[in-house]
Amino acid sequence: MIYFIATGGTIAMRRSAAAGGNVPALSGKELLELAGDLPGMEQVEIDEWERLPGVHRDQAALWAMRNRVRDVVSRPDPPAGIVITHGTDTLEETSYLLARTVEPEVPVVVTGAMHTSSDADWDGPRNLRDAFLVAAHPESRGRGTMVVFAGRILDGLYATKLDSSSVDAFGEVGKSVGVGRSVGREVGKSVEVGRSVGCVVGDRVIFHEPPAPRPVTLFPQNLSAEVPIVPFVLGDRGQLLAAAFDYADGVVIEGFGRGNCPPGVLPAVQKWLAAGRPVVLSTRCPFGEVGGEYAFDGGGGQLLRMGVIPAGARNSSLARMELVISLGAEVPYGTA
Repeated sequence: MIYFIATGGTIAMRRSAAAGGNVPALSGKELLELAGDLPGMEQVEIDEWERLPGVHRDQAALWAMRNRVRDVVSRPDPPAGIVITHGTDTLEETSYLLARTVEPEVPVVVTGAMHTSSDADWDGPRNLRDAFLVAAHPESRGRGTMVVFAGRILDGLYATKLDSSSVDAFGEVGKSVGVGRSVGREVGKSVEVGRSVGCVVGDRVIFHEPPAPRPVTLFPQNLSAEVPIVPFVLGDRGQLLAAAFDYADGVVIEGFGRGNCPPGVLPAVQKWLAAGRPVVLSTRCPFGEVGGEYAFDGGGGQLLRMGVIPAGARNSSLARMELVISLGAEVPYGTA
């Protein structure tokens, strides 16, 4: 049996002349009917969770969804897998949260679409079909949360939206470039990312590697921590970072390259550290990590030696989610 959670997003939208664009329209049942003959459809439990764009969901709503998933996988007789349809704008936050806080035995597959059912090239049916195939596949057990999109199976810990409009919008960030990956180097053009844990070809689910060891599952009490992302710009003097101090529990700062930052931000960074609030350093580069080799004022190495925490193999949005989870679980950032 597959447990299907419908949460909205573009995959459930239609074009509205009155609204002047795409709006949520389809229930989970209607979505499955429009998608056609899906594998395992005779044994599907539909959960009409909500019908919202991804950007309308706050942390409290995301936490409630996570708790529903955990309740389902904790049943005495859990389903073979869970499929979640989701808005692509915030799909990476949801998949990361589930990958980090739900035990990995029952596969959870998150998918969506870049086009609506009003479009001739609606990609929803293909993504749904692939998601059901992956959720039901015996080799999916133990892999935890995955994102299935455009025929690619991605690890929920790394899946990120890399293109604002392409049907092949998702790839994995954080892993080294060049390992089975081809990356478009010009901003504004489609980014082709070949790295994945597997793919779906027709009715075949193909995994490229056995299940990787999963990090320890964290059990936060909530997602109530306030954590902004503060990107630095040329000549930055730390005004935004200083302003965030008035309300936030921790912060992700986004530097250049290997984490280098303008020296003018250092007093604001030091204020956060002196107060014992975690400061996580990420890079604005789409691939790679921050490092400690630059020791000049504002250099990534200087910041790390001050006590700033490296984001690791996470972009800024995933680093932010990791910090929110860590604060909720009262464990250090990046607990493995």
